[in-house]
Order: sequence, then C-alpha cells, then structure tokens
Amino acid sequence: MLKIALDAGHGAQTPGKRTPDGRMREFQFNEAVAVELKKRWMKKGWLVVFTHDKTKDVSLHERVELANRMKVDLFVSIHANAFGSGWNDANGIETFTCTHAQPTSRAIAQAIQLSLSKRTGRKNRGVKEADFTVLKRTFMPAVLVECGFMTNKEEAALLQSTAYRQLCAEAIGIGVEEYFQQ
Repeated sequence: MLKIALDAGHGAQTPGKRTPDGRMREFQFNEAVAVELKKRWMKKGWLVVFTHDKTKDVSLHERVELANRMKVDLFVSIHANAFGSGWNDANGIETFTCTHAQPTSRAIAQAIQLSLSKRTGRKNRGVKEADFTVLKRTFMPAVLVECGFMTNKEEAALLQSTAYRQLCAEAIGIGVEEYFQQ
C-alpha cells in the first residue's frame, strides 16, 4: 500500500497568494485539488495524509516533519503559480523537484507534468528544479506542481472552476498512478 503526503501549498491565511482581483486565494485551489486527489487514491487503498490544515496555517517545517515522521512514499505539493502581483501573460503548467533530486522524484515529476499538460491543454513549461523547503527537506521522493497562473486572467478563471480543479486532480493522479503502474 502506498503512503502519500498531500500538501495544499501555503495556508488559508497566507498573505498575498491570491488573484490580483482578490477573488481567489491560492489555498482555495490547492486544497480543492488535494481533497479530490485524496478521494481518488483512497479508493485505490492508498494511505493519504494531508500536511496542511484548513483551519490554520502550518509551517513548512511542520509539513516536512509530518511527512518524514510518517515515512510516506511520496510527497506531492499542490500550487497555483503567480508572476508579479498584477495581471499578465505568464501561463502554463510546471512541476518542480529539488536541485539534487532522487531519480524517482524526477521520473514522477515528468509523469505528472506530461499528464497535466496533456489533459488540461495548458502550455507545458516543463520540469524544473528549485530548492523549496518541502522538496529539499523531505526524505522521500517529492514534487511541487504549479497548475496555472493566478496572475493570468484566463488561467485564474480556470483555477476558480470546479471542473478545472477536478481535471487537475485527475491528471496528477494519473501521472502518479502511471509511474507506480497502479
């Protein structure tokens, strides 16, 4: 049985982290996708734990510690991207691993990136590297997924729609399942 830590990036009260018009906080998107993914993977008999809490902000350190303590097989952090603080043309999907990622992390990131860009039809910005805390401090394979830009009007509308949230959850789910062949 696979054990997966799902992280709805940031927190409900994190300053900034919203569309330029203030209509959506990033956490609203992140958590909706995490909830859908958890339902999907629990149907497969996988153990899924949330590292976030919808009632309070959880520090990055606490998120990483929980995943490490539980010895999960995979850490997936869900996000919506932003470029600056106003509306602009930045768009697309990207998936991150840490700079010195395990080959497993890179392979899972590739599978998720391919599935997400294919199923959503959004621009494929590729798999990238960054030393985000949740990627470099976790002991297991870890990826961070950016599902579109909150600062792009077209993608902001998608990020606020239930259908797109479900589509992102499905696409991430398929990418991970294809990697683990389940």
